[in-house]
Amino acid sequence: MKVYPENKNSMYRKLKELNWKPPVSWTRISTIDMHTGGEPLRILADGYPEIKGGSILEKRLYFRDHLDHMQIKRSVMIKQKISHPFEQDLSFLYGTIFTGRAKNPSNHSRNVCVFANGELDRSARGSGVSARAALHHARGELKLGELIEIESILGTTMKVELAALTTFGPHKAVIPKVSGTASFTGKNSYWFDPEDPLKEGFFIR
Repeated sequence: MKVYPENKNSMYRKLKELNWKPPVSWTRISTIDMHTGGEPLRILADGYPEIKGGSILEKRLYFRDHLDHMQIKRSVMIKQKISHPFEQDLSFLYGTIFTGRAKNPSNHSRNVCVFANGELDRSARGSGVSARAALHHARGELKLGELIEIESILGTTMKVELAALTTFGPHKAVIPKVSGTASFTGKNSYWFDPEDPLKEGFFIR
């Protein structure tokens, strides 16, 4: 992410002021970070909604039955061949973007991205609005230098501008410029157990 000069000093000042406590009215989710033999995991300790079920298996089934938004993605993967022109390792479908009318008439549209294994992106998604800029340009709907503002499922927005035209191999391409907002949500502390045999981390090559 590029940090523009006018925002750089403000960002560093905010980072130095992080020794603060959030208001008691804020929702808080407590977690514990661990690893078991080198496999990282994060345990949700407090602050999450009820996960129904009398056993771990029942809770997993509850998640699958109520939070699985993968059916459309699987259908597209079965019916459409996805082939990256240069990197075969990238020849797969990572996310699915749904678009609709904006709730705020001054914005261009609204979208939500379901990605990876069913994760939902609450923001408008920077890579997603970049891809949409390329798509709208290919359709003749977005010209060089034009900017559109896209809503997320929560109503927050990202702006994307068609900054430049270029090529990627033999293919026409665009360079988008994406902007949005960010807010601090917490501060973490990491513990290093001197008896942890993997306290210095590891690489698998």
